[in-house]
Amino acid sequence: MSKPLRYASVDALRGLTVAAMLLVNNPGSWGHVFAPLLHSEWNGCTPTDLVFPFFLVIVGVSIALGVVPRVEQGADRAALSRTVLVRALRILGLGLLLHLLAWWWLDLAHYRPWGVLQRIGICFAVAGMAAIWLRPRAHWLCLFGLLAGYALLLAAGGSLAPWLNLPSRVDTALFGSLLYQYDPVTGHGHDPEGLLSTLGALASTLIGLQAGALLRTRPARLLPGAGVLLALGAVWSMWLPFNKNLWTPPYVLWTAGWAFAALWLAHVLIDIRHWPALGRRFGVNAITAYAGSSAMVLAMMATGSWGWLYTHVFERWITPLAGAQGASLAMALVFVALWWLPMAWMDRRKIYLKI
Repeated sequence: MSKPLRYASVDALRGLTVAAMLLVNNPGSWGHVFAPLLHSEWNGCTPTDLVFPFFLVIVGVSIALGVVPRVEQGADRAALSRTVLVRALRILGLGLLLHLLAWWWLDLAHYRPWGVLQRIGICFAVAGMAAIWLRPRAHWLCLFGLLAGYALLLAAGGSLAPWLNLPSRVDTALFGSLLYQYDPVTGHGHDPEGLLSTLGALASTLIGLQAGALLRTRPARLLPGAGVLLALGAVWSMWLPFNKNLWTPPYVLWTAGWAFAALWLAHVLIDIRHWPALGRRFGVNAITAYAGSSAMVLAMMATGSWGWLYTHVFERWITPLAGAQGASLAMALVFVALWWLPMAWMDRRKIYLKI
């Protein structure tokens, strides 16, 4: 059986996405951040709001390149399912462990079960099962069903306002004070990676599955596909807003459109024209880079070294030259560059940790 398909463009785009995650998640000071590097407060879509859905689209692309060819070659579907589910559980478990460290080291009031890696693990598991057991036409039916069904649920829930929307109410009823945000006075809670909004995230992953299929067979169609997705997302947003916290269907289509365009551009420049695969170092050890850097930040925050470093180095020396936002950004950039070093070392020695 031949090895799964590997595109340098996909590794590079995945790596650039992880680098962007590290950049926007770790400013020197959250009080001084350039607006494009912040998530929308509620409705809207900033450049930062593209990062997580880009990663989930690439998860879908990776499934199309790594899992689907094995199914086509006649691999044992039950064994392949076990492989996918075990990896998904590892990713989810790693997310739970990181949140355990945060709860312990930062002396948080409660343990939070939801998070980025947990959402990735769930989406990888469900999309992987769809790739193994369902025909390609059924993938489209699942995608349309998710988008339409989730839109109907949001509409049936009434308000889309903070705290009052259906995903927040469902999460509050199920998890209460364990959510990312919880107000004990009102009893309102919200989690941006909560249960119901994962339906939208799963739709992003299934769209990535279609992007991977196009990359394998008809990559030129990625660009017109991007145009269609962007147009559909823009039109739908007239009735249902872009919203990352709720992962609304228009947000799914809009962000996937930009991901399609980025994948097409990366394929043309890297796979066809053989430009350097910038970002590949992060891309081939993506979960390792994300989890390792997250643990490092937690440790630095717990010991106070993150704040000390920002205050005594970046704020003191860079603020007079580039302002407080420039100093905060400089620390984030240095953090990304420092994490590039071990990723480059691992890649040179062909050390690839499959979480």
